[in-house]
Amino acid sequence: MLVASLNSLSPRLRFQFSKPKIENVAFRLHYQLTVTILLALVILVCAREYFGDHIKCLSDQGVPDHVIQTYCFFMATFTIVRHYNESLLQGEFLPHPGVGPILATDETIHHTYYQWVPFVLFIQSICFYLPHYIWKTKEGGRIKALVDGLQYAGLALHDDDITVNGTTVPSKKTLENKLDSIRKDIILRLKISRTWSTWLVSMEVANLLHVMFQVWVINKFLNGAFMSLGPRVLETKDWSHIVDPLELVFPKVTKCIFHKYGPSGSIQQHDALCVMALNIIHEKIYTVLWFWLLFLFIVSLLAVIWRVISFFLYRRSLRFNEMMFRHVSNAKFNPYNVIRVVNGCEFADWLFLYYLAKNMQGFVFQALFVRLAEELEKRELPYDDQGTEEKGAEPILVGKVDIDDETMPLKRDKKSS
Repeated sequence: MLVASLNSLSPRLRFQFSKPKIENVAFRLHYQLTVTILLALVILVCAREYFGDHIKCLSDQGVPDHVIQTYCFFMATFTIVRHYNESLLQGEFLPHPGVGPILATDETIHHTYYQWVPFVLFIQSICFYLPHYIWKTKEGGRIKALVDGLQYAGLALHDDDITVNGTTVPSKKTLENKLDSIRKDIILRLKISRTWSTWLVSMEVANLLHVMFQVWVINKFLNGAFMSLGPRVLETKDWSHIVDPLELVFPKVTKCIFHKYGPSGSIQQHDALCVMALNIIHEKIYTVLWFWLLFLFIVSLLAVIWRVISFFLYRRSLRFNEMMFRHVSNAKFNPYNVIRVVNGCEFADWLFLYYLAKNMQGFVFQALFVRLAEELEKRELPYDDQGTEEKGAEPILVGKVDIDDETMPLKRDKKSS
């Protein structure tokens, strides 16, 4: 008997204390984890006390060290394509990959990105947070406003509200009034709910496009070497070679040429050898970013595909609706109530209800769902004498609207009856 009582009370003892969930996991990966990773990388790059100077150049005595280092840092360094030769490096004919005598016909690779890495990473972190900021502004805290006060709805067993340590446990009547208020809000503000869902889906698509844009930006930033960075790392089995796949993009030693006037007024050329200490960190940063952005692109693409699948299934499958609402609320729903609600909703309304269910206790949403089903079944769509829909009327009653992908009525499956 005690076990049966506990089992009946267990759904009521699941409380919602966290912030309302107004987006999916893919969305949160963009503005939470990705932004955190990028800001951590900015701090890592700027922590020069752990890695020494960003650049250290060696030249002859004709130019002071601090002058040549400052010049080479601001004016960029370069490597020579001809000197990325494994056999010459193994035979010690060249001191470092890409470094050696330069001819007028030699092709060079100029490395300028290292000046901008912390700035670009910081701007990227802002860009990844921007869709969430837009969505949070447009969402306006509506979900939070609706579910606020229902955190302790599972304890609504008394006739009067109870306040304990500043926390109010609602009474049965208060819970009923709150559910009735939510029902009225949903029914009377269907168009606002549709705007809510439209902005959510729009920002999910924006996240997908933004990942693709960021990959393009980084590829341009690294002179077209970012797209092939991951495959080259995966294809390399022996990292003992002097010229590893990252050396072309992030050289550890580069060249720099400084010109100045001599005592007689002629132009003198000073050849410097520069050690790029921070490139050992840059190569790790962009390798990690390549794999992370690939993962983020796949997750974002799957999220958008799932939205499309949901759009086509919510009107066509009773089992799909039962599965979705049971998954987020851990409650069973009367199939006829599901049909009434789904047939009285557009996809944007359905999506809003889904996120409302994610932020409510199961038995509370179940009670709200029953009220919505009864309300939507009663509603009629007003028509004028010509049989056309009045301006501003809500397309609720399925029997009086055209049948298409959005308004096709959901029927109960024979197997589920």
